[in-house]
Amino acid sequence: MTKQNSPLVLGTEPIGKLLTQYAIPAIIAMTASSLYNMADSIFIGHGVGALAISGLALTFPLMNLAAAFGSLVGVGASTLVAVKLGQKDYEGANKVLGNVLILNVVLGVAFTIAFLFLLDPVLYFFGASENTISYARDYMRIILYGNVVTHMYLGLNAVLRSSGFPRMAMYATLASVVINCALNPLFIFGFGWGIKGSAWATVISQVISLTGQLIHFSGPKQLLHFKKGIYRLRSEIVKGILSIGLSPFLMNLCSCLIVILINRGLKEYGGDIVNRIAFLFVMIIMGFNQGMQPIAGYNYGARLYSRVTDVTRLTMRWAVGVATLGFLLCQLVPSWIVRMFTSDGELISAASYGLHIVFAVFPIVGFQMVATNFFLSIGMSKKAIFLSLTRQMLFLIPCLIILPPLFGTLGVWISMPIADTVAAIVTAIVLVKQFKQFKYGT
Repeated sequence: MTKQNSPLVLGTEPIGKLLTQYAIPAIIAMTASSLYNMADSIFIGHGVGALAISGLALTFPLMNLAAAFGSLVGVGASTLVAVKLGQKDYEGANKVLGNVLILNVVLGVAFTIAFLFLLDPVLYFFGASENTISYARDYMRIILYGNVVTHMYLGLNAVLRSSGFPRMAMYATLASVVINCALNPLFIFGFGWGIKGSAWATVISQVISLTGQLIHFSGPKQLLHFKKGIYRLRSEIVKGILSIGLSPFLMNLCSCLIVILINRGLKEYGGDIVNRIAFLFVMIIMGFNQGMQPIAGYNYGARLYSRVTDVTRLTMRWAVGVATLGFLLCQLVPSWIVRMFTSDGELISAASYGLHIVFAVFPIVGFQMVATNFFLSIGMSKKAIFLSLTRQMLFLIPCLIILPPLFGTLGVWISMPIADTVAAIVTAIVLVKQFKQFKYGT
């Protein structure tokens, strides 16, 4: 292991250099992973047809739910690994690695069995018809067969990043995307497998990336590696993983509900376009958060609290900068942005109006997201869960239920900046209190 790849540098290298090394690969990886759905849609649309595209869309909520379970293990494990490495508890970190492997297999198999039996009722609940159910079923069955692979791939990628290999984690994601894009046309057009071919391309690409991860962790020279005695599930490790991972898990579930509420209220008013534009900036901020997480976790474990606050503040500045860029673009040239998605005049006008309002306080979103991730990164799961849910459950969902009947479309739009503002105030109070505890060593 080279010094550059050693997690030990997380406690010594300059914070700005570390954050750059960890955040940029995470942002690239997240952007690449978002190409999965785009690639599938493009190839299925041209190779199978419009009904197949509708069938594919029906699988997205179920795939998001599977990803939520993946983050339940992956995020929790990456935080535990980083903290234990900071504490120089290398044996404990290896036990976390072994538990990640087994826990992903257990959850992956359980998820697969449950939804294979319930697949048709679930797809009909998501809006399937007799014309689209066969496409959705054919695609999702194969994805479910490979669900264990998906869970292991996501979990080990998170551990890779927190154990000092952010670039390798990025390469694993890029490899799966490239291979998926290469196999899609071969299976759909060349072999004539239709929508099943696209599903097999996704599973096989992840199998290949997972193989590379397994080879890496099989090397005895690595600080974290597979060995005897680490595979027995330990209650304290499983509890730690799940308690920390519960925050992003619940946040993903709430996000699905919020998207449904927003789309119902804004189906003809550009709600989907506004969500997509906001997600582009949120995705970059999430990349910063992924880069910050191992740095904050390691230094918290090493009791280097000043470095924890330093990396948090720097990540906040970068995240607020990205969010401010989004704010400026959506206030100054909203119609230009919307035209990238549609040429419909009425939709351009409606979505541009929505962008003005939704992005009105967007800079504070960057602050709120990083502050929540700060508590997640140092294993304070209760505070992370509380802050994760304040915006969605306590503020946004009630606003989306109460305001639209009173103000119509405007009520949907203003719900988001209202929830962002109140959530940011609550987050600031909790964060300042924690920083004071760090400063005075309490």
